Amino acid sequence: MHKEYYVCIMTNKSRTLYTGVTNDLMRGVDEHKNKLLPGFTSRYNIQYLVYYESTPGIHVALAREKQIKGWLRAKKIALIDSMNPAWKDLAEEWFIE
Repeated sequence: MHKEYYVCIMTNKSRTLYTGVTNDLMRGVDEHKNKLLPGFTSRYNIQYLVYYESTPGIHVALAREKQIKGWLRAKKIALIDSMNPAWKDLAEEWFIE
């Protein structure tokens, strides 16, 4: 049995992009929204989930993350636009503020 992993792209108001992997999309997004993890996402206020995809395992997810991270910014933007042209926060309704 494979555990599901997610590759996600998150951003901030100025559209700085962050690509990451998690096995719990809701928890991962919550950690970034609430700055529970030190580093890049806290420093740049990365808090909007604009793209994600499900993969059947950690190795597939890590390979996909590496692939996306290697892309030029324009290709990442095209990927986000293909699923979420308005760049809406896909996790907006997951959490009650």
